[in-house]
Amino acid sequence: YKHKVIENEGMRGNTINAIISTLHEKNPREEQHSKRVSDISRQFAKRIGLPAIEVSRFKIVGLLHDIGKIAIEEGILNKAGPLASQEMEEIRRHPEIGYRILSSSYEMQELAECILAHHERWDGNGYPKGLKGEQIPLVSRIIALADCFDAMTSVRPYRGAMSVSEAVEEIRRCAGTQFDPVLATQFADLMAGKR
Repeated sequence: YKHKVIENEGMRGNTINAIISTLHEKNPREEQHSKRVSDISRQFAKRIGLPAIEVSRFKIVGLLHDIGKIAIEEGILNKAGPLASQEMEEIRRHPEIGYRILSSSYEMQELAECILAHHERWDGNGYPKGLKGEQIPLVSRIIALADCFDAMTSVRPYRGAMSVSEAVEEIRRCAGTQFDPVLATQFADLMAGKR
């Protein structure tokens, strides 16, 4: 029985890796984005003094945070113009889809919770659950900062990239509404030092 459980876990892990590969083939920009989110969040977690074991979790959470986009139509992911409300609803499903994919694996259960909450907002106006403040897992709050920063400083089909200083100012502006105010200030300070 134990052997079967372990075998199934290995199969689920292989399935998750196959899903990631498929997402990256479908949208190569996502692969680069995920790697940068992983690196930025790890660097920040280390900077704020999280234990090494916690810092190492950011590598995988950063890489997997958008795994749910595998179920989103490619045309929506790569759309050059603004999204229609129905398309936006479709995009907003990706944290829940990612959660379902990852929660199928016991070893990924805890990470699944963090990925589910990476679009929640400090003020409670995020999705999918409308969590507020410290109800949002710390890992999710950090991933949200890294995710938004990278999205702002990267070229997207619908807009050009912001400069690092513009993105830092936007992070500061959204401290206390979109982002944890303490983490946002620390994150902005770290990124401003990268100029």
